[in-house]
Amino acid sequence: MNLALPVLVPVLPALGAAATLALGKKAPGLARPLAIVPVAVSAALALVVALQLGTGQALDAATRLTPTGGPDIALGLHLDGFSSLISVLVGLVATCVQVYSTAYLKEDPRYPSYAALVSLFTAAMFLVVYSGDLIVLLVGWEVMGICSYFLIGHHWETEDARSASLKAFLVTKLGDVPFLFGIFLLGADAGSFRIPDVLAAAGDGRLGHPTLIALLLLAGVAGKSAQFPLHTWLPDAMAGPTPVSALIHAATMVAAGIYLVARLLPVFLLSGAALVVLAVMAAVTMIGSALCALAQDDLKRVLAYSTVGQLGYMAGALAAGDREAAVFHLVSHGAFKALLFLAAGVVIHAAHTNSISAMSRIPGLRKRVPDAYWTMGIALVALVGLPPFSGFFSKEAVLTAAEHAANGEALTNGLGPASAVPEAAGWIVLISAALTALLTAAYATRLYLLAFHSPATGAAAAAASGAEHEADAPYSPELDEADPATAEPAAMRWPLWVLAIPTMGFGIAGLRSDWLPALLDGGSLRPSAVTAVIGTGLAVVGVLAAYGAWRSATARLTTGRPVPAGTGRVPEQAGAPAAEVIVADPGRTLLGPLFGPARHGFGVDRLYHALFVRPVAAAARLVRFLDREVVETYVRGSGAGANLLGRAVRLAQTGNAQTYLSALLAGVVLLAVLVAV
Repeated sequence: MNLALPVLVPVLPALGAAATLALGKKAPGLARPLAIVPVAVSAALALVVALQLGTGQALDAATRLTPTGGPDIALGLHLDGFSSLISVLVGLVATCVQVYSTAYLKEDPRYPSYAALVSLFTAAMFLVVYSGDLIVLLVGWEVMGICSYFLIGHHWETEDARSASLKAFLVTKLGDVPFLFGIFLLGADAGSFRIPDVLAAAGDGRLGHPTLIALLLLAGVAGKSAQFPLHTWLPDAMAGPTPVSALIHAATMVAAGIYLVARLLPVFLLSGAALVVLAVMAAVTMIGSALCALAQDDLKRVLAYSTVGQLGYMAGALAAGDREAAVFHLVSHGAFKALLFLAAGVVIHAAHTNSISAMSRIPGLRKRVPDAYWTMGIALVALVGLPPFSGFFSKEAVLTAAEHAANGEALTNGLGPASAVPEAAGWIVLISAALTALLTAAYATRLYLLAFHSPATGAAAAAASGAEHEADAPYSPELDEADPATAEPAAMRWPLWVLAIPTMGFGIAGLRSDWLPALLDGGSLRPSAVTAVIGTGLAVVGVLAAYGAWRSATARLTTGRPVPAGTGRVPEQAGAPAAEVIVADPGRTLLGPLFGPARHGFGVDRLYHALFVRPVAAAARLVRFLDREVVETYVRGSGAGANLLGRAVRLAQTGNAQTYLSALLAGVVLLAVLVAV
């Protein structure tokens, strides 16, 4: 294969970012082509590279960048079916996001800088995927963190965006510090930072500290891939533009942590303790995020918690020792989650609110956004994991992997012995993943019913208390009279259907034993009968439970019977008569007393605020006090002393020669007396 093609894949978006920053303001007409064309060409080249590489093949090339006196740092490429498949996903999603953004941010004066950052973000993810050296991978890893800071804070004039961007940066950096030490220790043990050499050292048992290395690396993974306890930044990151949310949640940033563990899985298989830690982390992440999603009113926050839960699925598959199932779900999730966020952006664009409660009060919303209505339905079915959509096959691959690990027959596919995976890790993942399947079906059904199918029984309401608004103008009844065609610009409509294709068809390809499994260098990804029945059955139960709770609540509203406990009340729109609007929320019925804690993330943010933010803020106030009142007091005192001395000296300068001679004579006499005495 010509090495120029894989090299151009990350280089082109980086050049496009530089050109957009340089020319976007001077020539606004060039901003959109410069944003779209390089990323689209990179996506096409990534597909060409994947096709040329084929299945079961690998390409490894490197050139030394600099001697270090120890392990050298090399600019290396390491391509196989695993990395080429993920690169195709990154290119597809990034291209759709760039096209979608041209309409979504059409009137935004900061569009050139936004588009440049998206291109740089994409280039950094390509670098992570294609890199054959851990230090070069770390560069792409950190560039993504910087880009996410600026993109989440794109609407910097709002307090929410500023605080969310800062929180995302600090929390991910908190995980990156031990991650950096883990990479250094891994390179020192293996004698090289090159990934093939590291994997060879792991296979030969030459790593001296596998458990410590794995735990240090997991800290960085928890930050980047939003795993408990460093998951809190991801829901708040919804303050950024919706296309950015789609990019971060589907193909970049959060996928990087899962990719790294999958790439270095032989290292993790050397430590059963690290796999159990990963399994527990995945279990808490899956169940906790699903409960939180069931209680959220903000549409994007529901999808954000959904991403956290699905990342937990991937981490659980890795804890069970099955890299192929994790990557399969990563790619499948990337397609339907990007579709969900872009469809959500269309709905928010039309409804002028993020609040599901407010959307439920807008008559005929689904008729105004037909493309988003249907494609979001497709993506939600894939998220729930119902056949024959992609989410079913990839979710069942995870459950199958957990089942085999629980039976002591982990599907490590030659990366390590099956006995390396503790059975406890398999049971933890299997039970938590099955429960999460039930909860996922419930919150996905709740979202779809409330947003599109709730009966409009009164005046249009504003967003629920605490809901985030992404548009400037509030909802008004006149919007219902608008031409439905104006709600969905073409650039926001056709990317939905492009992403709907892999959402519907990609999973079936996993059944072909001669294609996807071979591309992932693994065995069959076909679900087992037991897990397929359990997973699908629990998903159907979740759908029926949410539908039943919703029907019960809406029936009471439409018949005027007393409002049950499964409903909530939200305030009317500002300026409307003081009243309360009743919203039939099945989440309240299903969660009961857990609804309030789940809506606030079970107080994890408050706990962190009490344990870390307040002490740090108090220490900062103390330092400021010491600096201003103590240190500056000494500085001011020394300055005042110098001023007083200067005044005394000035008083002695009379300009009279007789005075000077008299003082000199007096001094001589005094010295003589002192000498004599």
